[in-house]
Amino acid sequence: MKDCIFCKIVSGEIPSKKVYEDDKVFAFEDISPEAPVHVLIIPKKHIASINELSDEDKDLIGHIFLVSQKLAKEYNIEDSGYRIINNCGEDAGQTVKHVHFHLLGGRQLNWPPG
Repeated sequence: MKDCIFCKIVSGEIPSKKVYEDDKVFAFEDISPEAPVHVLIIPKKHIASINELSDEDKDLIGHIFLVSQKLAKEYNIEDSGYRIINNCGEDAGQTVKHVHFHLLGGRQLNWPPG
């Protein structure tokens, strides 16, 4: 999508601190981290929100969770614990209309989140 900030990050139009990339997803460090580890994992395919997923996206979403697991190992948070978050819609705090998942860890995370 032409005006999507995450699509521009994937294409290289906007710089990011990339930590992982394959043919399906792109992951980069959040510019305003909420924890010592705060990585955004996004599909390269533009999907506005979880509400826009279709049956053809099942493998993609599963792949995102496997990438999250891989990154948790690389960041040494797989044993201490981590959180994977998706915000869907304005009330949930989704500010970018492109499906994305936050991988957070490296400190004690509070519950409920807010």
